Amino acid sequence: MAMTIDTTPSDKPFLSLGAGITRIDTGFFRKGMAACYLMERTNEQGIVEIAIVETGIAKTVPLLLQLIADKGYSVEQVKYVIPTHVHLDHAGGVGGLMSALPQATLVIHPQGARHMIDPSKLQAGAIAVYGEAVFNETYGVLVPVPEARVQVAPDGFTLPLGQSTLTFYDTPGHARHHFCVLDSLSNGVFTGDTCGIAYPELNVNGVPFLFPTTTPVQFDPQAMKDSIGRLLALNPDYFYLTHYGAIAVTPDLQVALYEQIDVLVQIAEAHPDASERHDALCEALMVNMLTRYREQGGRLSEAQARAFLDADVGLNAQGLAVWLERKNSTR
Repeated sequence: MAMTIDTTPSDKPFLSLGAGITRIDTGFFRKGMAACYLMERTNEQGIVEIAIVETGIAKTVPLLLQLIADKGYSVEQVKYVIPTHVHLDHAGGVGGLMSALPQATLVIHPQGARHMIDPSKLQAGAIAVYGEAVFNETYGVLVPVPEARVQVAPDGFTLPLGQSTLTFYDTPGHARHHFCVLDSLSNGVFTGDTCGIAYPELNVNGVPFLFPTTTPVQFDPQAMKDSIGRLLALNPDYFYLTHYGAIAVTPDLQVALYEQIDVLVQIAEAHPDASERHDALCEALMVNMLTRYREQGGRLSEAQARAFLDADVGLNAQGLAVWLERKNSTR
């Protein structure tokens, strides 16, 4: 099935990828940073049923409702809202979106459900990290979802959408409350953060510059490898990345991601001094990524490439430090 691959950044918030899938730019910090997806599937009665994978933040909700209206659908046709995990760039808009979609069911990992029913701990944790002013400006209010509208999706769970099937796979490694979703029609997997990040601006001749994300606080290198291997064993044609867009699955993807995870672990273990670790880790991770980018043929200047990578390098450094401390404490 022919598909559109996100090889270049787009100024448009919506991009049809084929197979009834539309990529939506969530507007998280900048264009081309975070995406969510709308799936359209026709049932046996000829009625279109809709699922939305990832919701972005509160500011993304009007965009999603606009797309539904632009396509000529009613909000009642949205059957499922499916964040891959509860990190706020993926699920911050869940409550507001569910409030606007009267027939939708929230489908969530069993370990994430309680945070959507009562998001107060998520909100308090984010405010502690960012401060109240930044939190309010970036994420807005986290709206609770009534428990009666929540469906947990354990490993192997399936749901019908039109005449296709969505299958849910427990994929820890980035977070313990993370699942990925296989769509039977496109033979594509919505990977959340499990299979890495590939910003369109850093793609080289249509080839994604893909790197793992070790965001705090639940990074587990072996679990991430196991999750990636499990998804690749499904023989999907596409990965739909939250960060960012659709990429074709190629035979060397597993080797590349495994090697990078190992390198990140080695870099972390080479910086045992916690008092000086963060800045040293950031620079070591940045140098590693810039070297890989040049080896792949990247043409952006170092300053331009650093600008696209800086936020993720900082988060990866924080996550690796947490993992290293946890590892050292269990010895």
